[in-house]
Amino acid sequence: MAKINDNYLKLKAGYLFPEIGRRVREFSAANPDAKVIRLGIGDVTRPLAPAVLKAFHDAVDDLATTDKFAGYGPEQGYDWLINAIIEKSYQPLGVNLKTEEMFISDGS
Repeated sequence: MAKINDNYLKLKAGYLFPEIGRRVREFSAANPDAKVIRLGIGDVTRPLAPAVLKAFHDAVDDLATTDKFAGYGPEQGYDWLINAIIEKSYQPLGVNLKTEEMFISDGS
């Protein structure tokens, strides 16, 4: 018979999203002048922007052809995507990151 790993019993109860929310609130209260860039929990009450829909459709169309099919992406994310995020989201805030300082995750 399988036995439970005793370390599971040491885990504290909690759900990730409320924990993230709690930590953001605490940080924001302690650092009222800090601007928090929230990339974790999206707003699923709003429809996708037309530009996002077009990008999704274009990507799906690319997956339907052998000459553009790419399969799995790089483990740390595509450099072009990382560089675009750095350039558009961080550099305007005065944050200078190197490509190797960021990774893209699918969240799983």
